[in-house]
Amino acid sequence: MLTLFFSLISLPYAPNALEPVISQETIEYHYGKHLQTYVDNLNKLVAGTEYESMPLEQIVAKSQGAIFNNAGQILNHNLYFMQFSPVAANNHLPQGAILEAINRDFGSFEAFKAEFEQKGTTLFGSGWVWLSADKDGKLIITQETNANNPVTKGLKPLLTMDVWEHAYYIDYRNRRAAHLQALWQIINWDEINRRYAE
Repeated sequence: MLTLFFSLISLPYAPNALEPVISQETIEYHYGKHLQTYVDNLNKLVAGTEYESMPLEQIVAKSQGAIFNNAGQILNHNLYFMQFSPVAANNHLPQGAILEAINRDFGSFEAFKAEFEQKGTTLFGSGWVWLSADKDGKLIITQETNANNPVTKGLKPLLTMDVWEHAYYIDYRNRRAAHLQALWQIINWDEINRRYAE
């Protein structure tokens, strides 16, 4: 029997709670199948290795190859799925420390959104666009290909948008830009503020 070193996160919302931005069908495939596969693969790969007792961030920072790819995708997806809340919630605009930092480092929230969406739409192939903080708290937007995560650059990941096609193709077909624009409606900025404050 396979030992479970890692397990699928529990979502803090119902599978249909993010509609119409992200459909229940996308959640069922993206979370229920894609993420579950990464979890299953990593449990097999780390058994009997130094990685079986490490936190995901440390595995991503130290590993390579298949272990890195699966651990990276679990970390990326965990941060992705846990940053959302239902459309009807009232926390979809930044406030407090994260808004102050956005205004300081990008000029305005609208300027930040425009740069973030531009980096998401222009990332070639599969990957992620991230808002992260450096060791001094300065905010940085990066494009990360495949399973890469800003922790490999010494950054603290705060917010991400998944630009792998499986994240949006059921709902948006090839309209990646429309997918990125819609996601702002479900970002839980209380969670982003919590990550920034840590």
